[in-house]
Order: sequence, then structure tokens, then C-alpha cells
Amino acid sequence: MAEMKPLVLDVDGTFLKTDLLFEAFWAGLGRDPLATLRICVQHFGHRARLKAELAEIAQLRTDLLPVNPAVAELALNSQAAGREVVLASASDRAQVAQLAADYGLSQTVFASDGVTNLKGRAKAEALVATFGEAGFDYAGNAGIDMPIWDQAENALVVGRVPASDSLAQRGKNVVTLPGGWSFRGLIKALRPHQWVKNVLLLLPMIASHRFDMETLLPIVLGMVAFSAAASSIYIVNDLLDLEADRLHPTKCRRPFASGAVPIAVGMIASLFLAALALGIGAALNGAFLGAVVLYMVTSLAYSLRLKRMRWVDIATLAGLYTIRVVAGAAAGQVEVSVYMLIFIFPVFVALGCVKRLTELTLATNDDRLPGRGYGRPDRPDLLNVAGLGVFGALLIFFLYSVSDQGHALYPDTWLLWVALIPMAWWLIRMVVLGWFGKQDYDPIVFALRDKLGLGILMITLSLMFWAAGIWAQWFGG
Repeated sequence: MAEMKPLVLDVDGTFLKTDLLFEAFWAGLGRDPLATLRICVQHFGHRARLKAELAEIAQLRTDLLPVNPAVAELALNSQAAGREVVLASASDRAQVAQLAADYGLSQTVFASDGVTNLKGRAKAEALVATFGEAGFDYAGNAGIDMPIWDQAENALVVGRVPASDSLAQRGKNVVTLPGGWSFRGLIKALRPHQWVKNVLLLLPMIASHRFDMETLLPIVLGMVAFSAAASSIYIVNDLLDLEADRLHPTKCRRPFASGAVPIAVGMIASLFLAALALGIGAALNGAFLGAVVLYMVTSLAYSLRLKRMRWVDIATLAGLYTIRVVAGAAAGQVEVSVYMLIFIFPVFVALGCVKRLTELTLATNDDRLPGRGYGRPDRPDLLNVAGLGVFGALLIFFLYSVSDQGHALYPDTWLLWVALIPMAWWLIRMVVLGWFGKQDYDPIVFALRDKLGLGILMITLSLMFWAAGIWAQWFGG
């Protein structure tokens, strides 16, 4: 019986639903950002060297990388039939060899070696030199693979590759396998459900009782800017957290971690959204633009380093929420009181603790959360800090109620004291729900979907409007 010809698989976008170069870049940014950026600048024009240098920094967990199920099944069936399955990639040799070992594929691999970038025609020449013309079948996913398909006996095309349409016309046997990505996956990566947090920009307008379109419209534009900025940073955060997300029971389904959306697409989307946020900021006013820049820089620092630092991460989360409030004041050009800023910060500290409590309660073991500085033994400490945040917020609200500014805006002070009751109920309830793991992973998003919680907040707000005389002003009496 004649020996079966080997099946040669491209790696990036074919066997894997991701790209090893971009995986290494983002893993390198997470581990050593300065060294990674320096390498990219130094070796940008020498791709083989760039890939080799990044591979040394990144140390990827190739066993966690998402594979194309159709291609993986083909490889498994081919091996079961006694056929050699070989990986051939423009990615670095060390990474490709490790990937082949993870999946029990042939020890013979074709890859870039730090000198030669094994792509397109160079890969075709290497395969022909080893297996001969038409001595192998090849699976690829891009137009750059055309020289290799020309030399293969059978062409396996993963996803939609317009350039491959001519192969069948020239008599080549073409097999199409599923691949590619969907725009819906990209929308999911933007986390539009998180945009509801930008209602925080409305707080200064509500607190100052400025209910007019001249104030509201720029704040709405500001909310659009912060939504774009947030989505831009969410993408960056997901790309920095690829390995941690893949180790997480639910975050492993995120678009980039699962390979549903290519990393390169995410990078382009992130740059576009950042430019949109900054453009809107510049169109509004300098103070709002400064708030957007501060938010994005702080968010980036959080993604790169601060989220891994115990307690610093919670303070940073609280700061990011507070920046939204300051931005709302800047966009609407309304004055925000110092009392308000001092009040909301401990509220957000408490909610930051609730976020970590929820994650730890839902964790399956006592190990530290992937990419975070906390483990389940830290739950009591987080509960204590959350309690301090709740107490601090309520105390500051009381002090505000008896201040000159409080008396000026809320003549019926006793109603503010009554409002402390539902306010305390809401805060304590959020902490308790986090302790028992009965929340979403983001407390702000949970709060804006929680019907009972929203009812409690409406009662609080109604009492504050009553104390300010707003109900009487609007409805008479």
C-alpha cells in the first residue's frame, strides 16, 4: 500500500483561531511592557527576529490557545488513519514546536527561526524541498498561502479566501473548511451592557438641579465619548488578560480568549474607539477632554499593572467611577461639590470590594484569582473594607445634610436624614449579595438591572427631591 502523503496545517487562523505573533505581543505587554515595546521598535522591519524575541518574553501557554474545531477534528482523524500531521507556520519555531507537542502532532515542524520569516513562497519552497511537488496536502486561511496551495496535491481552504477561487479553475482539488469571525462577536467584545455605567455622568446635573436641555445634551455626548473610551480599554484589557480569561470558568468564552474575533480586529477597533472618544472630548471642552484622557490613562495603567495589586486595584476602580462623575460636571459645565466627590468615593470603594467578593465567592478553590491579587481567604478583609466604605459614605452624606451648601439646596433637612435609611439599605444589601455571590461580576451593571435595588434608589432620590422642593416646583403644592 502506498504511503499516505502528510497533511500540513498552517497555524495562525487555521489550526488555531488566533495568531501567535499577536498573542506573544500582548502577553509580552502584560509581563514586561517596556521590553516588549522596545523589541517591536527595534525589529519591526525584521519579522523573524521580532517573533523570536517576543517568544522569549511571552512564554505562551500554547495548550490554552483556541483551536479551530473543524481543523482539529481533521487532524485527529488523519492521525487515526496513520497519516503524519505537520504544522507549518510563519510563527516562531519554539512556539510551533510546543504547540505540536501539546496536541501530539508530528515532531517535524516548519516555522520562522529568527532569521527567515517562513511565510508564503518561503514556506512553499521549504515544504517542496522536504516532501516534493504535490507531495503533501495543505490547509491555510489567507491569500498569502496561494504559492503553497499551488504546490500541494489538495488545497484545504479555511474560511472565505477570495484569492483561492482560481485554484479549482486550474484543476486543483479544493476542500473548504469553516473559519472566519462574525461582527456580532466584535460587538460583544465592546461590552455594550457596560455602557449603562456612564449614567454616572448625570449625577452632577441631578445634584445641582440643572434639568434643562442645554445641560443635558453635552452630557449625553459625554456619555457617548465615555462609552467609546471604555470599550476601547475593555478590548485592551481583554487582550492583556487572554491567558487569565482562558483559565476562568466563564471568561474563557469572551470573544478574544475563545478566538471568536481575531486579535488584529480588536486592535483596530480599539484604536478607532479611542480616537472617537478623544474627538468628542475635544469638541466639548478642554476640561472634559482632560477627564477622558485621565480615564483612559488610568484604565490602561489598571489593565497593565494596578489590577494585580491588592487594594490598589479597588482604589483605582473607585477612582475610575469618580472620574465619570467629574466628567459629567465638565461636560454639562455644572459645579460639582467637594462633598459629593468625598461621598461617592467610599461608595465606589465598597462596590469595588463587592466586585472582588463576588468573584471570590464564585471561585472553585482558594487559589488567587487569575491575574488578580486575591484568594478566597481574603473575603473577610474585603468585607471589612466594604463595611468601612458604607459607613464612610453615610457619615459624609449626613455631614453634607447639615452643611451650608446642603441647607441651600435641601431646605427640608430632615428628609435627607430619612433618605439615609433606604440609602443604607441599598449599600448593605449590595455588600451582602456580593458576600453570597448573588451578583453579576460588575456591581454597577448589576445595580442598574436589579429591580428591587432600583426601587430603593428611586425612593432615596424621591426623598432628596422632596427635601429640595423639586416635587412642589414641578407639580405645585
